[in-house]
Amino acid sequence: FRTPMIAGGLFVMDKSYFEELGKYDMMMDVWGGENLEISFRVWQCGGSLEIIPCSRVGHVFRKQHPYTFPGGSGTVFARNTRRAAEVWMDEYKNFYYAAVPSARNVPYGNIQSRMELRKRLSCKPFKWYLENVYPELRVPDHQDIAFGALQQGTNCLDTLGHFADGVVGVYECHNAGGNQEWALTKDKSVKHMDLCLTVVDRAPGSLIKLQGCRENDSRQKWEQIESNSKLRHVGSNLCLDSRNAKNGGLTVEICNPSLSQQWKFTLNLQQ
Repeated sequence: FRTPMIAGGLFVMDKSYFEELGKYDMMMDVWGGENLEISFRVWQCGGSLEIIPCSRVGHVFRKQHPYTFPGGSGTVFARNTRRAAEVWMDEYKNFYYAAVPSARNVPYGNIQSRMELRKRLSCKPFKWYLENVYPELRVPDHQDIAFGALQQGTNCLDTLGHFADGVVGVYECHNAGGNQEWALTKDKSVKHMDLCLTVVDRAPGSLIKLQGCRENDSRQKWEQIESNSKLRHVGSNLCLDSRNAKNGGLTVEICNPSLSQQWKFTLNLQQ
């Protein structure tokens, strides 16, 4: 069956095709990121990747690396993934930098030869990859200013499987999107698909419910405050609070320094 991504060093490919495709990016160091680079390249340049269930690969792990990572493994990984993003991800590389802002400080070397390879092979844009190879992956759109899980310690804001007019709560973060995937938009909505966080009443202790998003509904307007560490309801000046999460759901309360009001999105796109 088709797969959008493979391991960077465990695959079977015709040697002549591997050479025609450009082999590995020889400016990457040691390892890390080659799985992204070769997967993007195969798909965007006319190939395909498949997992064959009956295939078997043995991998012997060493007790320690027989080589060193110049500048440390974190620096090497940032350099390699940055090269992949710069060559293959087009404008979507901005989401990579939002997720790993420190990578901007890591030099990634000259990519001219890889860009020429992409042109010579008449490779498709990354948008094509997202739409045709991995349509299940939801990415932020131009209206989103923050995206992903809304985390509080080890817990995340969760729909708890509820739909319209259901309450929301917190659940252990699982990093799989789904019930824990949210977006804060430019029009100040906190959205899960076509549902928005809605304040039932504007008084402290008021429950938060999921309701259909309405463009001009003041009960659905939120903003990040205090270095993007809190969510404040614009109309009431109250903050999203999890103190009563186990007793009925999330509420809005008078803003205070308590941990029950500390929230952080996976991606903050306003850097």
